[in-house]
Amino acid sequence: MATVTKNYMVEGMTCGHCKASVEEEVGEVAGVNSVEATVDNGRMEVTGEDFTYEDVAAAVKEAGYAVKP
Repeated sequence: MATVTKNYMVEGMTCGHCKASVEEEVGEVAGVNSVEATVDNGRMEVTGEDFTYEDVAAAVKEAGYAVKP
């Protein structure tokens, strides 16, 4: 499968620790190669192969935040 990059909105990130928590959890999702979250605008860019929105959303929820596609 080809590498894809998807963008999401994460609600509730307010600091560097929030960013690190989200990136760590999403980074553990099968198929995810890289994650870059931005606190200022709540955006998160996920790059990888064969990952689903549901898996990313579950990881963000595990970190304590909400996500929108």
